[in-house]
Amino acid sequence: MEVRRRPNRSSRVGESLKQPDPNPNHDAHSHLTNALFFTLFFSVAYFLLHRWREKIRTSTPLHLVTLSEIAAILSLIASFVYLMAFFGITFILHPFLNSRNDDLDLHITKPPAPPLSPPLPLPHDNNDLVLAVVSGSVPSYSLESRLGDCRRAAEIRREAVESLTGRSLKGLPVEGFDYDSILGQCCEMPIGFVQIPVGVAGPLLLDGNEYTIPMATTEGCLVASTNRGCKAIHLSGGASSMLLRDAMTRAPVVRFASAKRASQLKFYLEDPLNFESLAVVFNKSSRFARLQDIKVAMAGKNLYIRFSCTTGDAMGMNMVSKGVQNVLNFLQSDFPDMDVLGISGNFCSDKKAAAVNWIEGRGKSVVCEAVIKEEVVKKVLKSSVEALVELNMLKNLTGSAMAGALGGFNAHASNIVSAVYLATGQDPAQNVESSHCITMMEPVNDAKDLHISVTMPSIEVGTVGGGTQLASQSACLNLLGVKGANKDSPGANSRLLATIVAGSVLAGELSLMSAISAGHLVNSHMKYNRSCKDISQVVS
Repeated sequence: MEVRRRPNRSSRVGESLKQPDPNPNHDAHSHLTNALFFTLFFSVAYFLLHRWREKIRTSTPLHLVTLSEIAAILSLIASFVYLMAFFGITFILHPFLNSRNDDLDLHITKPPAPPLSPPLPLPHDNNDLVLAVVSGSVPSYSLESRLGDCRRAAEIRREAVESLTGRSLKGLPVEGFDYDSILGQCCEMPIGFVQIPVGVAGPLLLDGNEYTIPMATTEGCLVASTNRGCKAIHLSGGASSMLLRDAMTRAPVVRFASAKRASQLKFYLEDPLNFESLAVVFNKSSRFARLQDIKVAMAGKNLYIRFSCTTGDAMGMNMVSKGVQNVLNFLQSDFPDMDVLGISGNFCSDKKAAAVNWIEGRGKSVVCEAVIKEEVVKKVLKSSVEALVELNMLKNLTGSAMAGALGGFNAHASNIVSAVYLATGQDPAQNVESSHCITMMEPVNDAKDLHISVTMPSIEVGTVGGGTQLASQSACLNLLGVKGANKDSPGANSRLLATIVAGSVLAGELSLMSAISAGHLVNSHMKYNRSCKDISQVVS
């Protein structure tokens, strides 16, 4: 932008700072004038403040002014305008300068902005479009938005990947999947989908209801073994479960200039008198989010603030993150020196084996138990109560302790959790903490029957959001009767799903431990983990 001005009397105050003055006495006059106006400004300001204080003291209305006060106000305004103009704030004088168009000639020339070049039109032929993606002239990530056809975008991208890598993707199907359903929420730049077989185990008799458990897995024996555990539980009268806690967590990390200052926020957050106001701010993030607890850990001048809240039928990571952000913004007014380093500081702790989840819990904390009758242990499980109790103590408890396990005091809880998670659209990475489990066994009823229980403090599941809305996963949730949100009791579906996961783990633990104690594990895997084209042999 080019600006040209013609000198005039109105602009001399501002111009005197930028251009040399031919008058050698100008600087002296300027300093004298500035000193005069500075003195005038502060003198009349002091005079007016003194007069207004006297009026307040004597209860005299402020709007009743004398001639001396009027003169002081006018002097204050004049000196203020002069000082602002002197320091270059010319917008104060702008209305007056505009009225002198004969003295001010302002010419502004602005180069025209270059026109935005539209994206090149896409080739109509698929082969030409693949070449454009390979050459980089058409970004692969833009195919969906530019084509308006998600399935065709996947096909083009798939062929481009084959061309770029020189490797075949034969066997990775691309047809038969609804790519529109994953746009913007499940997977970016798809080139196909992976097929995982889904089997069913059950019925699982849990809390008086029967559930058929969908399990997506590529491991042989897993569904068959879990199915045998379900049978043993059913024949013994069923299992019962109890939800101990429902609280998703998020823990930001914040920093202060000193540990003393950080401790002040720690005391503030842990004060019960402040919890209600913090909960109101947090709960504004969602109609389902309800703050339950705040725990603070300190490392020097850094604070790790672990928020826990209910999240309805959603697994709730996004929901709790929004609530945490609300609270951090609220705290910034009282703690402006708080430096928020990250919305997650790993004290949550998400997708990692952590003692805080094992002890405090995350998501749904569930305990599930059953009493297996002696005859069922012998006939169905092919083992004995005494052998199972001893093996559980030496394997799941002592053996895991020897290995320094964290939440891994079980036989294979992760197997069942992963299979159910994949089938129902859960985040498979959260299998890490969701598989925290301690399996307990002891003889009851004069040592004739077996009491077995699993305690799982960190089952992270939801029935809305994420992969739960995909057609296959939605069908599996519908099979369990927990599809979508529960309108009558928000959160009931996700809590029920958590208890079903724990009940399935109970069945899987019971069956695998029996197979190990009876020495059947290797034979079972040889039978079910080997490909066999002869159906009659598999049935036999």
